[in-house]
Amino acid sequence: MKLAMFTHAGGTRLGVVQGDMIADLATADPALPPELKRLLELGPAAMERAREAAKKARDLLPLSNVRLEAPIDRPNKFIAVGLNYADHVAETGSDRPEFPTIFNKQNTCVNRTGGPVHLPRVSPDMLDYEGEMAFVIGRRCRHVPRARAAEVIAGYCIVNDVSVRDWQLRTPTMTIGKSFDTHGPIGPWLTTADEVGDPHVLSLRTTVNGEQRQASNTSHLIFNCFQLVEHLSTAFTLEPGDVISTGTPSGVGLAMKPRCMLKAGDVVRIEIERLGAIENQIIDEPGDTVSLGALNG
Repeated sequence: MKLAMFTHAGGTRLGVVQGDMIADLATADPALPPELKRLLELGPAAMERAREAAKKARDLLPLSNVRLEAPIDRPNKFIAVGLNYADHVAETGSDRPEFPTIFNKQNTCVNRTGGPVHLPRVSPDMLDYEGEMAFVIGRRCRHVPRARAAEVIAGYCIVNDVSVRDWQLRTPTMTIGKSFDTHGPIGPWLTTADEVGDPHVLSLRTTVNGEQRQASNTSHLIFNCFQLVEHLSTAFTLEPGDVISTGTPSGVGLAMKPRCMLKAGDVVRIEIERLGAIENQIIDEPGDTVSLGALNG
């Protein structure tokens, strides 16, 4: 099942993608919640109800007529993993990590496929892409052994871990350089774990303006999804809707010779087998992104 948040006719709601159409769950079963995060919080019974509603849905809309939103627009936790592909470790000149390198992306960076990504005024020459597979937690959990980690994963999606490299490298935590507004495109939908099957055999490809920059496979992850669940849940509770992005392979712009950083007008597309694709255009950061009216009285 491909669960998507979408906007149509002035309203945003939950649907199930079926080929090039989307079933509107709000009309198929009005008792279902209008948000994916809430659906996950309600547990397996609600997921099964959504599955049955999608089968019976009569209100099908062409995907071309709706705007896909981020499947989880404000996750409680948006966690990312650095240096998790051996080839990316090599291109950065780093040592292979003994433990997962964990950092946060602030949830205000979340963006949708098709949403513009801002080229920051404070760093116009150091914007970079990172194509990644992410998984979304479906059950509140703590101390999950690796052998049972699959039970708490609701599904998988694509993330562009957009990075402002100079701001990222100023501190070892990396968070601020990874969290600029619009720098966390997620999508295009959540593909449930049962439909994905083995998440560790999926091809991944990133292009910029049609030119291939990254080509890899999730089989090359140093710490796979199940290991990450075990590691993270040892320290803190994972909750439905938490997004964990698993890291990027080689081919980032910073490591190219010469460097190929993003500029206004560039289009970044990330495709992952069984998960679909997300595509975002880079634009100059607008000058009116924040209103200071309230601060000025």
